[in-house]
Amino acid sequence: MQSYDATATTTASPADIWPLLADARTWPVWSVVDALDTKRSSGLDPDGRDPVGAVRAFRIGRMVTGERLTGLDEGNRMTYEDAFNWALRNYSAVIDLVPASDGRTVIHWYGTYTARWGLGWLLQRIMKRVMQQMADGLASYAAVQSSSGKTV
Repeated sequence: MQSYDATATTTASPADIWPLLADARTWPVWSVVDALDTKRSSGLDPDGRDPVGAVRAFRIGRMVTGERLTGLDEGNRMTYEDAFNWALRNYSAVIDLVPASDGRTVIHWYGTYTARWGLGWLLQRIMKRVMQQMADGLASYAAVQSSSGKTV
């Protein structure tokens, strides 16, 4: 089993970050995701509060991956697992929003997976880099949004 562990810190509060995580439609705005594939997604909430069990299909380049929400602790933790991905098996991930003593929030995004045979070495490098970009993008975008007083 392989893993990744990404951390980013932001001036945004967990309350400012949570709507960005909960609404799959925002992911292409702040992350490396190119688009939300609504045709391959299921159970999405029209108001941006995707529930446990929703499958969110994201396109990056030509690849589409599906992630099923498995847990939501509003403002604190989101968990998800692989619903479909040709390169990964047994994928599960956690996004923790941890308030820091200085008023900032630490975004801790980590997961484990099994790579398809022959792709382990490549996916280890890619997942580590991409997931750090995801955490950094969320931290930056949330900080800008919260400082401008905008909501999702």
